[in-house]
Amino acid sequence: MIFEEIRKRAVDQWEALRNETHILVGAATCGRAAGALDVIDAFKNECSRQGLDVPIIPVGCIGLCYAEPLVIISKPESLRIAYHNITQDFVPRLVEGYIMGDDPCLELALGTFETDDREVPYIPELPRFEHELRIILRRGGYIDPENIHHYIANGGYGSLEKALRMAPEQIIEEIKKSGLRGRGGAGFHTGLKWESCHHANGTPKYVVCNADEGDPGAFMDRIILESDPHEVIEGMIIAGYAVGAQKGYIYVRAEYPLAIDRIRNALRQGEEIGILGENILGSGFCFHIGIAEGAGAFVSGEATALVAAMEGRRSEPRLRPPRLAEAGLWGLPTLLNNVKTFAYVPFIIGSGIDEFTSIGTEKSKGTAVFTLAGKIQSPGLAEVPMGTTLRSVVYDIAGGMLNEKQFKAVQIGGPSGGCIPESLLDIPIDFDSLREAGSMMGSGGMIFMDENDCAVDTARFFLDFTAKESCGKCTMCRMGTLQLLSILDDITTGKAKMEDLELLRQLSEDIKMGSLCGLGRSAPNPVLTTLRYFADEYRAHILEKRCPALVCKDLIAYYILPEKCDRACEHCILVCPTEAIKGGKGEIKVINQEKCSKCGTCLEVCPPQYCAIIKISPICNLPPITIEKGDSAEGG
Repeated sequence: MIFEEIRKRAVDQWEALRNETHILVGAATCGRAAGALDVIDAFKNECSRQGLDVPIIPVGCIGLCYAEPLVIISKPESLRIAYHNITQDFVPRLVEGYIMGDDPCLELALGTFETDDREVPYIPELPRFEHELRIILRRGGYIDPENIHHYIANGGYGSLEKALRMAPEQIIEEIKKSGLRGRGGAGFHTGLKWESCHHANGTPKYVVCNADEGDPGAFMDRIILESDPHEVIEGMIIAGYAVGAQKGYIYVRAEYPLAIDRIRNALRQGEEIGILGENILGSGFCFHIGIAEGAGAFVSGEATALVAAMEGRRSEPRLRPPRLAEAGLWGLPTLLNNVKTFAYVPFIIGSGIDEFTSIGTEKSKGTAVFTLAGKIQSPGLAEVPMGTTLRSVVYDIAGGMLNEKQFKAVQIGGPSGGCIPESLLDIPIDFDSLREAGSMMGSGGMIFMDENDCAVDTARFFLDFTAKESCGKCTMCRMGTLQLLSILDDITTGKAKMEDLELLRQLSEDIKMGSLCGLGRSAPNPVLTTLRYFADEYRAHILEKRCPALVCKDLIAYYILPEKCDRACEHCILVCPTEAIKGGKGEIKVINQEKCSKCGTCLEVCPPQYCAIIKISPICNLPPITIEKGDSAEGG
């Protein structure tokens, strides 16, 4: 009865909002970076100027980060329209045209949420959404993340009410039967972890949510917490009830201030209405959640290192067993799962295991959430059924490669993952298939590369990251990653020998075998996968002293073509930071290769009608320069 009263109040509030004109503005971090707060202020000022009382609600992200700031205007008995890339300048047009009038301003629209006879895209039928299946992202960007009633009115905390009527063992059995695997990277079966913690001796027990998202190019956990924090909190409460815990923590890096603010607000609201705290929903179950802010070390994403950081110790992993379920936070039984893992729990309990197990593959059930970054048309966030092919993600959801370039590879799983080439684009996305290809699901980051990216330099970039983020506890990780990085540096600067490739392979395997935690064991993945799929590029760097992608600075040169250089143009001279370009008016410009820093600025500013500057490799193939009287060849 207690929850029925809460739900009725929430539904009434939600229906009241839907029956009046209101504005939703995507104000997650991606929206704010694009100017969403300025757009909100512009709407407030324009509505005030027009004497309008229209609710303007900052919401989360619907995953279309490339379209931010994204604005949704809802009018009763009219179209609900999403507008993309809105700036302050467009606000008066939207207010006067659609909010006050009948002009839907379709020239600014991304699409509508209802269909009519007008030629405007229908949001659910956009190519991207036709291939997605949203479970944990389904509310993001459509509800106010700072209003608990919006979450409840859209089905939130109904699963908690149901779970509190079940025995803890029943809940654990449901999670086991669902086949849910941890979405933090390793893919361990969630139900087995819950069962182990449930049977562990020791009190109190703890539930910890790992929101320490440190992968370059990954932001899915942050957006979930900024857009729908109650989903994660509900999953944690159910987990706490199932394993017999009394206290929970969300470990989130301090670099996520908006996520922290919205979590803190959600926790406060939960305690105010009895969803969280003492005697939850009159069940007698008590559960509190706190926030632990991390300092941002990448290794803190490893479970035991995270616990060490929460205890105020140096963030270093330790040997297991004992596992955290037996001896975790302060030596007591601890259940630790990722943000996305907890977010699936309300859906599984509320909708039943059959609906969840009907999605995905035999060994990888449900959906996978990915951040799409790099050289693609439509970066953002996507949720697809397990088993979806990489090709579908690249071309159907991400919109293909930027500037119609050729797809080269995708780095999956962050610095711990591997580079998957074009020849494997039809591989299904699931835990086991990616592992067979030399990569891993990881936390869910995807970075797309095109023909202008160098596989060797990419491996060097990610290894540089993991070498710097190593805690230094074990020798193979501390010293081995630095040695791998040194070899890659030699290759990208033309100093390596062919024997170094075998050394790379052997050392990579040794590091995987000899490292204590997942950071060290997975650090060589970018090296091994690029060696496996892009061996020709390694050979070109070593044998020909040439970077095929023209990326490695020591193996390229910028050169001015005398026959195309406009002698009156001085664009390149004016922008060169090292003053490597010589030649006055009426003289051919020449680049001094010894002074050139290979920044590429001259190529960017060279007028397209001339295209006089080229980037080539190696510089020994430069055509000879014919010097005529009055020309300048200073710097040679």
